[in-house]
Amino acid sequence: MRLLRKARRFMTCSPAMKWMLIEAFFYLAWGRIFKLLPFAKAASSLGEHMKETPFTPASQQEMLLMRQVSKAVHTMSRVTWWESQCLVKAVAAMKMLERRGIPSTLYLGSGRDDTGHMAAHAWLRSGSYILTGKEGHEKYAVVGIFGNSIST
Repeated sequence: MRLLRKARRFMTCSPAMKWMLIEAFFYLAWGRIFKLLPFAKAASSLGEHMKETPFTPASQQEMLLMRQVSKAVHTMSRVTWWESQCLVKAVAAMKMLERRGIPSTLYLGSGRDDTGHMAAHAWLRSGSYILTGKEGHEKYAVVGIFGNSIST
């Protein structure tokens, strides 16, 4: 029954949103494969190391696209049969923004969870808007930054 409800909801989306959801699904799969690769070899595909993109406000059209990308990635991450947590979502959203010529910065953070164990987190920012990983990102110390400064 849940699958039927999800299919109906998908069918009510606009054609542009349907394509974006399908694109998000494939980039989430790519992000999961990326996570399986040795980080030293795969990191070059994320952008320039230790370079942030500007915090300048985006245009209305870019802001709308960023919100749609964020929504598509979060929506599809709930229906993948593989793990689609913070790093996978951040990589997927970064690649979707890259396709649209919108600059973004991926942050990698390290910290401790509620039980005191080491934990890692990743989040993606474009302009002043955090697309993925916003929940609890301030608890983590930034240990890596990858800026993708493609301009439209």
